[in-house]
Amino acid sequence: MTTSKRGRPRLTDRRRSGATPEEEILDAAAELFAANGFARTSTRAIAEAVGVRQASLYHHFATKDDILDSLLVRTVDTPLRLAHWLSASEHPAAQRLWAMAWFDAHQLLASKWNLGVLLQLPETRDPKFAQFFGKRSALRAAYVELARDVGGDLHARLPFHFVEAAIQLRVEEARWVADVGPAAVACGIADSVLRTVGYVGDVGGVRAGGAALLTEFENQ
Repeated sequence: MTTSKRGRPRLTDRRRSGATPEEEILDAAAELFAANGFARTSTRAIAEAVGVRQASLYHHFATKDDILDSLLVRTVDTPLRLAHWLSASEHPAAQRLWAMAWFDAHQLLASKWNLGVLLQLPETRDPKFAQFFGKRSALRAAYVELARDVGGDLHARLPFHFVEAAIQLRVEEARWVADVGPAAVACGIADSVLRTVGYVGDVGGVRAGGAALLTEFENQ
């Protein structure tokens, strides 16, 4: 739970990116959670990374769990909004699935910190994060529906998990991802998703249509 209280003056000049103190705290926490794990990261360490007193952090987030919850939700909120938008679109199913897979993979690959690894933290299995997992389940269901529209039921559950492979790619193939570029890697994942569900048409044409869909979504 975030709060609206005003924090105490900071100890140092601004150290983190973010337009608000909450954004700065989330930026620091994302880096520390991804590098050190949730259990080994204290609120004191987060506060020090931001350059504020520990007490000031609690003016914005009541608990460390609330910080993690906010970060987890960020990994699915925009993809889920895109999924709902695509489900209402009348564009070809292959273009919609490609757009979904590219967007989701790209945000996992290109975000400042590898927030996807937070999904692998054992602490995230706690029922207190039920809201996040409810949203993640809704996103997975949206992938299944998009995949069914392209290739039926047989492999409809695979695309969601193909896209989440971007998390491990970023860990184990970091140099390759940097050299090739997140956009190109996301393109490869999205192309593979289409082939996996049985699409046999021209992928190049689907890419162009999917990219146009994403431009439309981002400009709405």
